Amino acid sequence: MNPRTIKGTIQGPAGTLELLLDAPELPSGQTPRGVAVIAHPHPLFGGTMDNKVVQTLARAFVQAGWQAVRFNFRGVGGSQGGYDEGRGELQDLLAVVEQCAPLGQAGGGLALAGFSFGAFVTSLAAAQLASERAIAKLVLVGTAASRFAVAPVSPELHAQTLVVHGEQDDTVPLSDVLAWARPQKLPVTVIPGVEHFFHGQLPLLRGLVVRHLSAP
Repeated sequence: MNPRTIKGTIQGPAGTLELLLDAPELPSGQTPRGVAVIAHPHPLFGGTMDNKVVQTLARAFVQAGWQAVRFNFRGVGGSQGGYDEGRGELQDLLAVVEQCAPLGQAGGGLALAGFSFGAFVTSLAAAQLASERAIAKLVLVGTAASRFAVAPVSPELHAQTLVVHGEQDDTVPLSDVLAWARPQKLPVTVIPGVEHFFHGQLPLLRGLVVRHLSAP
């Protein structure tokens, strides 16, 4: 865990949600670029905010000067409530955004990221928030397009969006992600020879995300 990681809780729609805040080390007087809210994999299959891909995403955002907020969906770890097939989890994510990245705060950029089931929920949040506030960056990894109705990314957000998938993902076939992305003309970055959890390739994943975050 990052020595600058802060444990905390907020009040979510179904009760307490536990979260971790990772803060970047910045020169004196410099503020973070904003807050990145990162969503974890499927709650019923061992997904938590401590998942290695989720941690990698948090490290990438911190390296790029963002505060990174990871949280446990309802029913996971110390978060109260129970699995709700994405509906309640979307409300959890929106509650984290509202309380950890409120509109109008200093350094108030907002980024959203998710892995697998978390990418599905993140897509729903991006679609809902798009009419309310700007989303500076969107990162979807191992997007669970074969299992859930992943929301399309608005054309206005394409330039700020990174979709990453493993060529040999046996949990979410690459063909399903391409079928989701194709009608949108949304690019997908494919890592050859990599499966769903990016074993052995987490540094590469982090580098891709940092490069995306460094772009204007």
